[in-house]
Amino acid sequence: MTTLPISTPQVSPLEPHLDFIRSQFPALQSPWAFFDNAGGSQVLRGVAEKVSEYMLNTSVQLGASYATSQQAGQRVAEGVQAAARFINAADPREVILGSSATQLVANLAASIGEFFEPGDEIIVTDTDHEANIGAWTRLESRGIITKIWPINTQTLELDLETLGELMTANTRLVCFTHVSNVLGTINPVPEITKFVHERGAKVFVDGVAYAPHRRIDVQAWDVDFYLFSWYKVYGPHISLLFGKLERLIKLPSINHFFLPPDAVPYKLQPGNVNYELTSSLSGVTGYMDALQERLGVDSVAAVFDAFAAHESALAGRFLDYLKTKPRVRIIGHDSADPLKRVDTISFVIDGVASSDIPKFLDGQHVAVRYGHFYAYRLIQTLGLDQTEGVVRVSMAHYNTLEEVDRLTQGLEAFGL
Repeated sequence: MTTLPISTPQVSPLEPHLDFIRSQFPALQSPWAFFDNAGGSQVLRGVAEKVSEYMLNTSVQLGASYATSQQAGQRVAEGVQAAARFINAADPREVILGSSATQLVANLAASIGEFFEPGDEIIVTDTDHEANIGAWTRLESRGIITKIWPINTQTLELDLETLGELMTANTRLVCFTHVSNVLGTINPVPEITKFVHERGAKVFVDGVAYAPHRRIDVQAWDVDFYLFSWYKVYGPHISLLFGKLERLIKLPSINHFFLPPDAVPYKLQPGNVNYELTSSLSGVTGYMDALQERLGVDSVAAVFDAFAAHESALAGRFLDYLKTKPRVRIIGHDSADPLKRVDTISFVIDGVASSDIPKFLDGQHVAVRYGHFYAYRLIQTLGLDQTEGVVRVSMAHYNTLEEVDRLTQGLEAFGL
């Protein structure tokens, strides 16, 4: 597990390396300050180069005996191995890749839905992206019962006591987000997972909003299933679903009928992976390795600790500004404590439509976004305007304090 400082650091450990970091992302050379990273991060040059190299030189079908096919297969395998290392999976066969997180959840639900029986229960939250709700509630047509684990509207956190009241002997799966893509709140995955396992159920964790900011360690957390999208972690537009090998082997295939039970992940990857995008995943891990060397730390986990410290400084600067504005309501923790939140910050302004803010900041070349961000049920629960939603400012480790100042100057020019 990572050990993060509770207080916001005075000096970011990434500050001396920001020129190098930003040079790895060509889009950052533009005049824009990007604060829509929770919707999609900027892409590493090394990732794009690997996509290009694959498509221009090894774009053939895998599995043939000729040399180019063998080279292509090796590049795809290296991408899968990089993905497994990124999440600390015990076996590359535990990595399932697909076009999007939404599609991967739907694929798993289609498989696991055949495994479950009428009367079995699945628990979802009202804080998640709809991808991790709708796929499960649709199983109600098969007689599977879904229950909502509601957020505590006072603390804006998920309470284990409430979850315990919902769980029964028929609970098979508890689905929840690692980080809310609206609140930025970090949910205690190891604690929740242990709680659920002690009551005989499995967990499915949506880590899409967590993965860009903190180290993923599926073995340490003992999660059964874990999900995130590479295009939010500096990579290509594909997503990853982790499943414990023993769980995946038991699941029914959604691929060709003749595949054996141990044909994982292929039996859960209909159509197979995207070859060129999979091959590029080693570009993400290569970047992390380069940062580990530059920072002089002993692990990729320590690189993510540096991300957390830097991002906490960014979040602290912006939250401190928002707290001086009486008309602003911060939706989530108003502290930059990296143990409690990532630097995805949402707010609303009394008397101002959320859509007005991004439109104004566009003229300042500052990119933010508004809306419900597919966390529609959370917006409903919090009594926010379902059409306008919130203004969301989402930062990444390559953002700078100077860019945060550009954002606040833009908000001042708006009249905040």
